[in-house]
Amino acid sequence: MSTLPAQRLTVEPDTPAPQPKAKFDLRAAARKIAEGELGSVRVLLVLMFIWIVFSIANDRFLSPVNLSNLALQIAGMGTIAVGVVLVLLLGEIDLSVGAVSGLAGGIMATTSVLRGWPAWMAILAALAAGAVIGLVQGTIATRLQIPSFVITLAGLLAWQGALLAVLGSNGTVNITDPAILALAGTFLSPAVGWGLAALSIAVIAGGELLQRRRRSAQNLEVERAVMLVVRVGSIGAAIVAGTAVLGSDRGVPLSLLILIGLVLLVHGLLRWSAFGRHVYAVGGNAEAALRAGIRVNRVRILVFMLASTMAAAGGILLASRLMAVNQNSGASDLLLLTIASAVIGGVSLFGGRGTVWAALLGAVVIGSISNGMDLLALDSSVKFMVTGAVLVTAVSFDAITRGRRRAHGRL
Repeated sequence: MSTLPAQRLTVEPDTPAPQPKAKFDLRAAARKIAEGELGSVRVLLVLMFIWIVFSIANDRFLSPVNLSNLALQIAGMGTIAVGVVLVLLLGEIDLSVGAVSGLAGGIMATTSVLRGWPAWMAILAALAAGAVIGLVQGTIATRLQIPSFVITLAGLLAWQGALLAVLGSNGTVNITDPAILALAGTFLSPAVGWGLAALSIAVIAGGELLQRRRRSAQNLEVERAVMLVVRVGSIGAAIVAGTAVLGSDRGVPLSLLILIGLVLLVHGLLRWSAFGRHVYAVGGNAEAALRAGIRVNRVRILVFMLASTMAAAGGILLASRLMAVNQNSGASDLLLLTIASAVIGGVSLFGGRGTVWAALLGAVVIGSISNGMDLLALDSSVKFMVTGAVLVTAVSFDAITRGRRRAHGRL
């Protein structure tokens, strides 16, 4: 009797089925915009509306000269707003960023002009002062469990007084160092501008493709290729248009590139580092983050340090543009405008939601409103009321979308 050879049974390991590619759903996109999930799209639509209105009211609004001036105006404010975004992601607030920017500008100006320090030393001294201020305020607010708005409100008063002490009897210090003035006074040549534009588009496209490949390798949902092409193409078109417009005047301002570089740096920190994930975790639910082993106090202190350092960097750019520092530096409506930039850009006041790109988008919106009203020669009273109304609208929309997300269980 013959026996059949035993057959080896092999069991194939279970492999997850690939997820279907996402299809574009107009209703779903509209719902995401309404609930604040596509905040950047909402802001771009608002910005488009603002530009159309002001271009109709004044034909000089979209001229290359005016857009170059707009880029210079938002550089310092947008840099400060980057730090404000970080604090808001924690659900906190920093009311001292305006005063810190003025004090940093005063330290840079006095050390450069009155003490003869080289530009790099004066700038480093100003940035170090901002970092120390953030360390002090963050430590007090965190360790003593004092609300951040109280500590930073006290800081607002204290650092304004420190600026008066730094300036002394001079009152105003005119900056003369060419290296410091070059921060706001340098415009790139067309060749350099187009080279940086091409590099930026290549980096953005490469990053999107890399992310898509990683998600596909992990069998996660990926968007349709046409949507990727549309998004990258839109960004590329905006970069090309901006480079062409600015190049037709004086060129791409160096200060604008500094702002964009800082935005990219902080964006990478929030998106790709453990620290960035911890910031969102603490802002979303500090108690849960603490139970997960995150050192909540350290995250908060570091965020306040970064915010004050960004405020100092913004003060340096503002001082370079104005070519002087006086007793009113960092005062007036600067604090309002930086907070408004972050909130209008899509950062939630309740913490845990938003991106650092909000600082750039919001600064463009606020700067466009201010610039357009200046061209129309409107009174300062009207400018304050309009800016305040825009801020209230953005905060109200944030509260409404938060309620909708909570109702649908997505908070």
